[in-house]
Amino acid sequence: MNTARTVLKFSFAAPLALALAACGGGADGELESDAIEAIAAPDGTNWGETVTVSDEDGYILGNPDAPLKLIEYASHTCGACANFSQTGKPSIKEYVATGVVSFEQRNLVRDPIDLTIATLVRCGADANVQALSDQAWGNFNEIMGAAQANGAQLEIANELPGDQRLGEFARITGLTEFFAARGLSRAQQSACLADVETIETIRTNSSTQAEELNILATPTFILNGRKLDVNQWRDLEPILQRAGARSE
Repeated sequence: MNTARTVLKFSFAAPLALALAACGGGADGELESDAIEAIAAPDGTNWGETVTVSDEDGYILGNPDAPLKLIEYASHTCGACANFSQTGKPSIKEYVATGVVSFEQRNLVRDPIDLTIATLVRCGADANVQALSDQAWGNFNEIMGAAQANGAQLEIANELPGDQRLGEFARITGLTEFFAARGLSRAQQSACLADVETIETIRTNSSTQAEELNILATPTFILNGRKLDVNQWRDLEPILQRAGARSE
């Protein structure tokens, strides 16, 4: 079997048709606690710039030992995720700065463009993953519009060998130019988008975790192991506060 030719193929029709829809929520369960005192970062550091990679291949912003661990399963082609990135993420960073809350971003891969962006945001430094993701979500309509407008070209590109496919997706949708303008050279991008093993790991982690945790939609939020039945910041923030979080 030619692995480079056979892995990572998707159908474009259904996922991209759903890309502009709100994408759902999770289960139930909340935590109750008195206010938790702020936790100082180690000397010379601050929690807002501290990034670690979890065992589940998520990117944790903040204190990795925070008493409140918030996880988001997100898709780069989910309109509700884009909305949360713009409306909730700035406030999340205020909670992260206290050391009481950490925020971990994990992938739930929905379609080829999602996988392409997930690969590109990981292409540079770990510290830049969430920032690049937020910038991509901030340009959600432009990116998805390009994908929708070039569906026929994307279907053709979908037949390319696996080590060429995502690079062509990026070119067709303007993602190559988008990320080049944000510090990822074309050579970096080409290498990352041809790394079939790493790309397949992203997709496999997504599908395995979705099955194990029953993640059915994006964004799905998990707080200290409990799935939350919310997908907007206005509903999530009160849960964090009842759990003991306070922003500075």
